[in-house]
Amino acid sequence: MKIVRRVGASPRERGSATGQTCPDIFELSNGDFAVIGREATAELDPELPSDAARAEYERIVVISRDTLVRAKRDIPDV
Repeated sequence: MKIVRRVGASPRERGSATGQTCPDIFELSNGDFAVIGREATAELDPELPSDAARAEYERIVVISRDTLVRAKRDIPDV
C-alpha cells in the first residue's frame, strides 16, 4: 500500500505557518484513504451513536472542517 496523492489543499495552502504539521488526507494505492488528524478516541468514543462501533484497533481522528471542505472537490464520486 502506498500514498498515491493528496486529497485537497496542502497544509501550506490552508494557511499553516510551517506547512508541515496539520490535518491531511491522502488517497492510497488500494483506493482507501488515510487521514492525519488529532487523536480523539477517548473523548469521542462515548459519543458514538448506538448504530456505530469502533474495533479495538481503530481510532477516532478529528480533522478541521476546512481540511475536509477543501478536499471535497478531489474525492471521487465512486
